[in-house]
Amino acid sequence: MAPLSRRTAVVALAAAATSAALPGTAVAAHRVRPLPLAHAHNDYLHKRPLHDALAHGFTSVEADIFLIDGELLVAHEPAELDPSRTLRSLYLDPLLARVRANHGSVYAGYHRPVQLLIDIKADGVAAYQELHRQLRPYRRMLSTVTAGHVRLGAVTPVISGDRAARGAMEAQPVRHAFYDGRLDDLAAQNPAPASFIPLISSNWTQSFGWRGEGPFPAAERARLASIVGTAHARGQRVRFWATPDQPGSARDALWSELRAAGVDHINTDDLAGLRDFLNR
Repeated sequence: MAPLSRRTAVVALAAAATSAALPGTAVAAHRVRPLPLAHAHNDYLHKRPLHDALAHGFTSVEADIFLIDGELLVAHEPAELDPSRTLRSLYLDPLLARVRANHGSVYAGYHRPVQLLIDIKADGVAAYQELHRQLRPYRRMLSTVTAGHVRLGAVTPVISGDRAARGAMEAQPVRHAFYDGRLDDLAAQNPAPASFIPLISSNWTQSFGWRGEGPFPAAERARLASIVGTAHARGQRVRFWATPDQPGSARDALWSELRAAGVDHINTDDLAGLRDFLNR
């Protein structure tokens, strides 16, 4: 991939695409209220990947990737692969165009990073190596770690899914992506620092039996509080996947408990539903 200085045409096209998808991108960003808790699960399945999430104020988006013939393609299943749907075209170039339009931020006036959760579906080591190569030209907008020191950028990539490249990531002197931890990482005797694992993610159904119906059992509420408290004490954020996502009182009850406990990212495929819930 050519360095940024030679990508003027690509960035211009990305900016044009962003403006076409979101009329008046820089102006629209002023009108959208960024929602720090909102995470777009399987974001690429929406009609306008990334753009729909940003139009709803989401500050974290998730993209699944496969390494195919040297390119990172975005899809949930191999049967859905499309050579035109690359990580660069759907996410990296539009984010860069937006950051440039908004003078260094994804949302104008919002100076916190937007999280790009990249779920590697297969070939974890090789896919990460290619991802690192592709991220380098975008490094000016990315959060970066150099010798353990974190410099926050407009976009923070976090690696999830097939995380077989952990050892390679830890050995890198300069890194433009972070590692998505699990509850085992939270319980480790010598836990990795937040500069490597800023996020702890877990399957809700593997730790909790409550699905939002009836009262939240006291023991489960205490467990949730312990998980969040331990992570926050280490400077890490918390996210759960596989939470109920069908509109209704059960989902609202569970989201309310997550919010009250201080969970940092609420996972959903229903962009409007979570936006409305958080704005209420």
